[in-house]
Amino acid sequence: MTVTIESPEQTLADTSAPSPLVRYFQLAVLTLAAGALYPLLYLRQNFENTLLQAFHITADQLGELYSVLGIVYVVTYIPSGWLADRVSSRWLVVFSLGAVGLLGLWFATYPDPSMLRWIFLGWGVAGGLTFWSAILRAVKLLGTDREQGRFFGILDGGRGLTEAVLASIAVAIFAHYASETPQHSLQPVIHMYAYTCLGIGVLAGLILPSDRNRTRESGVAAQGGSALGDFIMLIRIPEIWLISLIVLAGYQLLWATFSFSSYIQEHFSASAVLAGELTVIKLWMRPIGAIGGGFLGDRFSNVKVLGFGMLAAAIAWMLFVLVPASVPMWLLACCIVLLGLMTYSVHGLYWAIIDRCHVPARVTGLAIGIISMIGLSPDVFLPMINSAISHQFPGVLGTQLYFVYIGACCLVGSGLTWVFAKRTEHYRFPGR
Repeated sequence: MTVTIESPEQTLADTSAPSPLVRYFQLAVLTLAAGALYPLLYLRQNFENTLLQAFHITADQLGELYSVLGIVYVVTYIPSGWLADRVSSRWLVVFSLGAVGLLGLWFATYPDPSMLRWIFLGWGVAGGLTFWSAILRAVKLLGTDREQGRFFGILDGGRGLTEAVLASIAVAIFAHYASETPQHSLQPVIHMYAYTCLGIGVLAGLILPSDRNRTRESGVAAQGGSALGDFIMLIRIPEIWLISLIVLAGYQLLWATFSFSSYIQEHFSASAVLAGELTVIKLWMRPIGAIGGGFLGDRFSNVKVLGFGMLAAAIAWMLFVLVPASVPMWLLACCIVLLGLMTYSVHGLYWAIIDRCHVPARVTGLAIGIISMIGLSPDVFLPMINSAISHQFPGVLGTQLYFVYIGACCLVGSGLTWVFAKRTEHYRFPGR
């Protein structure tokens, strides 16, 4: 029998909790912030060739800039969690959006390549150190114990919806100026993303609650209060390591979707326009899959739904490589929809199972930082794995083997969720 002891900050939060309507409105602002901040950092997804032409840089140079971004993320995940436990999420989110927006305006002036490194370094700090753990911690504290699945599902799904809407606006702006030089056609796109970040930053400052860590301020939780003590306490929790590996397995599904467009063109002989349309369809599955998965998780069990979702996704990705090149386009579109739904349902759920570890609220951010450093490490090594496979097996075969690798990792992740479920089977909601 597991006894759940509510921490002082939980009790305090319960007595002064805002109404559900206010909490959902605050969640909507956090979702807008998450959806608006990262597209500017990853502008290459839709405009890579134009970026190379506008900045007069090579693909290798652009890759180096994104390596800087990935390294900063990995290095700052744990400090990000430490910071989130000590500074209000409201001001961390406001700072991050403001920094990304202002750096975006500098980016739009097309500075020298040597200056671009500083912009990407700044983006890495704003997107990693001051933003990542802060926004996840804010969402976790906003949702009650019975709302974790849907809140994280809404965050991921709403973020995807925001990115899709902004991408549609960006493409429309770019098309309007397409007849001009790459610099003139791309500049208004960058401005749109930058001013959106600044505007949502102002909104966040007005709407988001101040969720300062009252336990630390009052000295109630003196035990384990040091950063080193908190870190040691968390890494001694086996479930923290399990969640880290589950996230690592599930996060690679998202990377697999980045190869959709080229695979569709090479294997199914689709035009670039058709491949783009199918990729957009996949993007619109994110809000449906993530939000739907979140509500299913709250209804049945976040861990069980996550485990079944990872198992289904693993099987689907492995079977996808067997789809013949002669398949009708409508059937291919159905495959893309199915893969998108399962991928994003997994992506929206794995952060919702942290509460089963009974991590004290005062170190929630640090726990998220530790899990992120391990779980999101595919940002660093997965491109190298993909490159190694494609060099060894060029063309369609290399991409198919890459998909099989992703599916196998997800299959392992599904097994880990059952181990996690077994270890936490006595978990109960507080007060239940």
